[in-house]
Amino acid sequence: MPLSDSKDIFTILIAASHSSFYIVAVFSSPQRLFFQDDFKATLMLVFSHLHLFMKQITPQAPPTRWKPSVTVAAIIEKDGQFLLIEEHTPEGLRLNNPAGHLDPGESPIQACAREALEESAHDFKPTGLIGLYLSRFQRTDSVSSSLEDVTYLRFAFSGELGAFHPEQPLDKGIVRTLWLSPEEIRASVHLHRSPLLLECMKDYLQGQRYGLDMIYTDPSVYL
Repeated sequence: MPLSDSKDIFTILIAASHSSFYIVAVFSSPQRLFFQDDFKATLMLVFSHLHLFMKQITPQAPPTRWKPSVTVAAIIEKDGQFLLIEEHTPEGLRLNNPAGHLDPGESPIQACAREALEESAHDFKPTGLIGLYLSRFQRTDSVSSSLEDVTYLRFAFSGELGAFHPEQPLDKGIVRTLWLSPEEIRASVHLHRSPLLLECMKDYLQGQRYGLDMIYTDPSVYL
């Protein structure tokens, strides 16, 4: 029976999507296709409908779930001054607490001790959680003009400053460590890498502390 319109063709295509037999049957008998008396036009229409139909039934990958970048920071105070780092950034030299990203296979507490050593060459033992902080950073890449848009979730810790290791190289990009008073830190806001530097210091000076048992790391993290 000849195909009289595109609806008939689309009906066959639906069947064809479930069985290659029907596709073979359609194309192995071209003499049975009489759409506008033009087999080539009919074939093009078949492929057009098949393409559209397959786009509808092909599972689409789920959208990428948004998530913040988890970081840790050591808020280190001694004799009324705070230990900071000075580091190179695309915006120039900037000040920050010894801080960095949480790595796979470690707890936030372990990450903080590691980052303090890597960035300041000092041992550091976290003893209290000052707080959790959320901030958003946006920057346009000067080369590609693409927008860098990152939200940071920071665990800020107070603790005990340990030994200094002069042989310990500082992380790439860090120029030096320095001790600054609260007044000096407030006066250098334009040089802060993150607005959380000031916020964490403020909470520390107000005596805000929470026990480390507020943070639980499941054993599966260490596997």
